[in-house]
Amino acid sequence: MSRLKLVGQVGAVGLVAALLGLLVWKVVQNDKPTVAKRFTQGERPVAENFTLERLNGDGSLSLASLRGKVVVINFWAAWCDPCKTEAPRFQAAYERYRDRVAFVGVDANDFSGDARSFLARYGVTYPNVRDPSGRVLDRYGGLPIPRTFVVSPSGRVQGYIFGEAREEELDSAIQKALST
Repeated sequence: MSRLKLVGQVGAVGLVAALLGLLVWKVVQNDKPTVAKRFTQGERPVAENFTLERLNGDGSLSLASLRGKVVVINFWAAWCDPCKTEAPRFQAAYERYRDRVAFVGVDANDFSGDARSFLARYGVTYPNVRDPSGRVLDRYGGLPIPRTFVVSPSGRVQGYIFGEAREEELDSAIQKALST
């Protein structure tokens, strides 16, 4: 019986050590200067480029290909409740601004089938791409989502909305970027 107890204690110590290692790793990761963190500290960082596979279309989309336009980048996932609420707002904003503003949805940490069903269910027609591992999302600020960035034609972040985007704040951020 004491041998079983020793094995259990060694296993418990190993588990605690693994959890401590995970905590240290997460703290180090959170210290990285993400786009969101730099923006909230008063900077106007350049939006980090990405090239990701399209969800509603063929090929891939590169953020760099949209330079010279105002761009709205919305990080979302099919499992995210606030994302479901804001999806119709983004589609409506896309329809209002489509001649002057590029919209890009970034589906992060999600299954492609769930994401495609989400787009169909909410009638989303603007370009959406997949970030299945959350690699791009992590550079922009990580979980939780949604997160929305409004980028000026020069490529600098002009607006940032953490959490569910309300129509007024989305319109305000877009108008500000259009006036730069």
